[in-house]
Amino acid sequence: MMLLMILLPAAAGIAVPLVKWPGRKAKLCFVAAALVLEALLTGWMLTVPSAEMTLFSVTDSLTAALRMDGISKLFMTLAGFGFLLTGFYAFRYMEHSRREDDFFCFFLLSQAALMGMDFSANLVTMYAFFEMITLLSMPLVLHDRTEESIRAALKYLFYSVAGAFLALCCIFFLSRYCTGGDFVPGGSLDPSRVRGHETLLQVVIFLGVVGFGAKAGMYPLHGWLPTAHPVAPAPASAVLSGIIAKAGVLAIIRVIFYSAGTDFLVGTWVQKAWIALALLTVFMGSMMAYREKVLKKRLAYSSVSQISYALLGLVFMTGDSVLGGLLHILFHATIKVCLFLVAGSFIFQTDAHRVEELTGCGKSMPKTLWAFTLASLALIGIPPASGFVSKWYLALGALDSGMAVYSWLAPVVLLISALLTAGYLLPITIRGFFPGEGAPVPRRNAEGGPLMWLPLLILAGLTLAMGLFSGVLVEPLRELAESML
Repeated sequence: MMLLMILLPAAAGIAVPLVKWPGRKAKLCFVAAALVLEALLTGWMLTVPSAEMTLFSVTDSLTAALRMDGISKLFMTLAGFGFLLTGFYAFRYMEHSRREDDFFCFFLLSQAALMGMDFSANLVTMYAFFEMITLLSMPLVLHDRTEESIRAALKYLFYSVAGAFLALCCIFFLSRYCTGGDFVPGGSLDPSRVRGHETLLQVVIFLGVVGFGAKAGMYPLHGWLPTAHPVAPAPASAVLSGIIAKAGVLAIIRVIFYSAGTDFLVGTWVQKAWIALALLTVFMGSMMAYREKVLKKRLAYSSVSQISYALLGLVFMTGDSVLGGLLHILFHATIKVCLFLVAGSFIFQTDAHRVEELTGCGKSMPKTLWAFTLASLALIGIPPASGFVSKWYLALGALDSGMAVYSWLAPVVLLISALLTAGYLLPITIRGFFPGEGAPVPRRNAEGGPLMWLPLLILAGLTLAMGLFSGVLVEPLRELAESML
């Protein structure tokens, strides 16, 4: 079933541009069937305790293997259901595109590569799929073939490849000092091999964090996000920010918690430097988003900040902080997919790219703006929305870490970031519903149809429901977090 979940979207993606479809409706029905079947398989696999298989062996110690565990299920869920809702939205958004076949081809191939990385059983398999994600998702940024989109795609490629080379250096050394090749909760470093090489190993692990952090938008390799998102189609931006960027977070989790182990890193300079980078990214991303006037670029800077919330929870390496990080991975994916799809609806229906152009949009697009409002409240962290729950555990974990200045500095930075988030999101809602006297009157009934607004309302409802019923998620994710430490 794991192999099927990789091959299904891959085969469907290859078929889209190759098959001579009798009409657009037939092609979209085929894509829809692939997305729905992948989501159904995802739901079914959530009920399976575990699974593993070896694809092939390169050497006696080097294999390409798949395994499903708790972390796999979390990221598999994001890819399965996130791509489903975004794909249906894209049926309407991409209808006037001359390269629609190319979009759905690489959209589905990116989902296949993500599933492969989610199910990877060792560092080598994970790295292979990690590189495939970059190569298969880059055409989504390149979609319009404009000079700006070409530059953005190249920037995305260069940043990702540069980060991947740093990560590959880490993988070489980790493989040498681990007892086995497969991921093990708590890590698999061999103390007898590590003895005398601690400093070298810490350096390469830090390089791995920085390298994989490029995909997650962590400073200093964050620059591709605000460049790529404004030129990519909105459905591509949604999966890039909400789901594909999480590949970097997944890779860091596998390196730190399933290969090196937290015992080797707690209290070291690696942990302190990583905390500093995460805090800097959280604050810098929020500040840049607050200053930005282009909506999609504002949301891109927001992703720079918000994904590092999850990294901050992971780096404190306490039960509550890791729980908060895992929750924020799930919540941020739902919220940011919703926000980027909302931005796409504004662009598609009104050609509004800048924040000031959205004044009064609540009268013509009330469903869209309500979805934006609910997702914004969740991202800010206003209870009972989902973002509050993850940030609560992040703050608890930091306070309980006992890491001197960082234990209180992290909650302070999180609070400042939340205020900045309110400052760059809520004014859009206020001016959209209450434009004031003298504001231009927008045309009415500008909603993009059910294929556009229904996924938005589903995602916005999920951001609220996951906060109201967070206990359903907290307990299983707490068990997962404790198993990682």
